Amino acid sequence: MSPNKVVKKKPAKKPAKKAPTKGGYTAQNITVLEGLAPVRKRPGMYIGNTAEEGLHHLIWEVVDNGIDEAMAGHCDTIEVCLLPGGKVSVSDNGRGIPVDMHKVSKKSALETVMTTLHAGGKFGDEGYKVSGGLHGVGVSVVNALSSYMRTEVSRDGKLWVQEYSEGVAKAKVKAIGTTKATGTKQIFLPDSSIFTVSEYKFETVIDHLRQQAYLTKGIRMIIKDEREENPQSYSFYFDGGIASYVKHLNRNNEKKQEKVFYVEKEQDDITVEIALQYVGEFRESLYSFANNIHTVEGGMHVMGFRSALTRTLNSYARNNNFLKEKDDNLTGDDVREGLTAVISIKLREPQFEGQTKAKLGNAEVRSVVESIFGDYFSSFLEENPREAKEILGKCMLAAQARKAARSARDTVLRKGALDGMTLPGKLSDCSSRSNENTELYIVEGDSAGGSAKQGRNREFQAILPLRGKILNVERARIDKMLANNEIKALIIAMGAGFGEDFDIEKLRYNKIVIMTDADVDGAHIRTLLLTLYYRYFQEIIKQGHLYVAVPPLYRLQKGKNLEYIYKEEDLEPMIKKMGGEIKSGKDENDDDEDTGDIGVGERVGKINIQRYKGLGEMNPGQLWHTTMDPETRLMKQVAIKDAEKADEIFEILMGGEVAPRKKFIQTRAKSVKNLDI
Repeated sequence: MSPNKVVKKKPAKKPAKKAPTKGGYTAQNITVLEGLAPVRKRPGMYIGNTAEEGLHHLIWEVVDNGIDEAMAGHCDTIEVCLLPGGKVSVSDNGRGIPVDMHKVSKKSALETVMTTLHAGGKFGDEGYKVSGGLHGVGVSVVNALSSYMRTEVSRDGKLWVQEYSEGVAKAKVKAIGTTKATGTKQIFLPDSSIFTVSEYKFETVIDHLRQQAYLTKGIRMIIKDEREENPQSYSFYFDGGIASYVKHLNRNNEKKQEKVFYVEKEQDDITVEIALQYVGEFRESLYSFANNIHTVEGGMHVMGFRSALTRTLNSYARNNNFLKEKDDNLTGDDVREGLTAVISIKLREPQFEGQTKAKLGNAEVRSVVESIFGDYFSSFLEENPREAKEILGKCMLAAQARKAARSARDTVLRKGALDGMTLPGKLSDCSSRSNENTELYIVEGDSAGGSAKQGRNREFQAILPLRGKILNVERARIDKMLANNEIKALIIAMGAGFGEDFDIEKLRYNKIVIMTDADVDGAHIRTLLLTLYYRYFQEIIKQGHLYVAVPPLYRLQKGKNLEYIYKEEDLEPMIKKMGGEIKSGKDENDDDEDTGDIGVGERVGKINIQRYKGLGEMNPGQLWHTTMDPETRLMKQVAIKDAEKADEIFEILMGGEVAPRKKFIQTRAKSVKNLDI
């Protein structure tokens, strides 16, 4: 055929028209990510977030592998070391990850575990009897999110090594020497292109590993920080397990029951470990774990425990004449007041609800926990009559307070109902009836309240002035709390009820803002309010409704140029920027030495400086512009990152025990700055 010859073809049939796809969504829009690519694409799905919490989660995942070895009886030491340059080393003396060829992947078992999702010894029957890593994604996720990772395995008399970058092996597994030891060491560097933070907090690592040492009886946790010139090192080992944990939690509390109750027993392949102690507090502190995973939202093990606790104490109270025939039974709230308890169970196939593993769903666990705890706690009460008397005395007192509190609460709520939800007279409400963008400002005193009322935007901002300092609820029962007029006004103003009647959906304002003076009294009032919200309205904090206003500390004016300073460290730079000069040394016209501190109303190089200590010192316009205007204000959202740590701080600072508070103040006295006297 000649290359220039044209051959005519019959026109092809036109294809039938397809129905249009909405938004052009076809098979071409489907992306298939292979290997560990999904982890790098959506890291939040695997570690929660890419901020501080997610960064530390990498350590927890690697440590969990060592703990699994310990629970299987093959490991007694785990060491975590924070290294210079952002690297972390985690090692254990377990069996070591297998390095022989894997039949399915056709790669070394080590490489398979390190580079494949859902690969590990936690899915079959032979690897681990009990494991915390339910999804088996732990160490491979750490590898995927690290720019560099190195695994060293001591096994079969040899030291095996493999290195990775972004989850991909750089070379095959190879032996580089001989050793008599066994175990696994992981060294990794989190990828800075993924994480928004890069620095590990030593205190956070210590707190988590201390908790894991309590939960894994007989394991030694070693934590080292080698990032500075003077390395730090801590070691934890607790023979007492969670009984020691309960003692640790109650170290700042008055003990009602000196002897800690403790039981560990296995039934139906479920190991139940429970420790408890009653203290002179007004709330319950309960921590539950399943396979060493903190089940923040509880689950079946907690339900079984609470049911048995109430039933057992009522039975003992009836049999020993603490309760008469005519008396009502103790309620769950009565027997949980002042209770500190740790529940730890270990089982083969945990069923967690949600990706975060916050709640245990295994139905069979409830009856096992109920049976074991009920039997052993009943025996404990019979064998320890002095402890039993203290516990029942605490519960009976709680029942009396409950009845008084119910009467007080009903009075608060009934007042609102009978008056058509009449709001407190001191409340200056906003005109909007939708809580979508509305704000309630809690301010101290009539002076600040007056400025706030005049300066606010009446459409969406409400003002509730409080007189003086509210009751410290850390030291008071509920009935006393509800008798306090300021707290009563606040509860009615919020409109969401209280206690068992609390309903977050009925909250009248989207933002509740604590706005106090920038002095010691203001800080104290703010702390009292934060204690109230943490102890009785924690859901408001958890759902992001509680804020703290940040009023300015200084007002600087030079001519028409006006600046507000919110942080002490910003004062001197702003003075210099405005052309002022900081005095130091001794003024020739002043007999006293000038330390350089700037006083109220002082002029520095033609700059007039005003130090605000009270909100009432600002006129309404200034208060609006600096502290209340959504366009220009600074505001801090209150959050709970660590419930155990928050509990401890509130107990120390606001509780009835003086010694822990004194020690807290003494150890931090040298670091205090700008303390008003």
